[in-house]
Amino acid sequence: MSKTLTIVEDDKVGLLMDISYIMGKEKINIENVSAVSVGGKAIFTITVKNPDKAYDILKKNGFHVLETDTLMIKIPDEPGSLSKITKLLSKEKINMTTLYVVSRDGKNTVIALTADKKRKAKKVLEPYLIEEQY
Repeated sequence: MSKTLTIVEDDKVGLLMDISYIMGKEKINIENVSAVSVGGKAIFTITVKNPDKAYDILKKNGFHVLETDTLMIKIPDEPGSLSKITKLLSKEKINMTTLYVVSRDGKNTVIALTADKKRKAKKVLEPYLIEEQY
């Protein structure tokens, strides 16, 4: 499992600029970022190669950061592939808490997901797991 960092802050102009500046200054490359604004809050989900260092730096700079174990899976880039994965999890009563597409190349799709039953999800999705961190 890799780690995903989630930053939750009051939404304001320049917030992602601040986060990316701090990461760049510390030589931490943001591999993936997802952002949403809900009810006046900005929620950023980032994947980095060194999540422990990134977590410490963000906390030190006053950000509210959560660290979550993330499963990285690779599925065929074709209709119905995501349905197969969600069916496997649903059958085992595993609830996905986040899911986002990391990359697509026309043949495969790499997905990062978190689940309420992490170990069980890892076992169920074992044929699709990839160890490479994005």
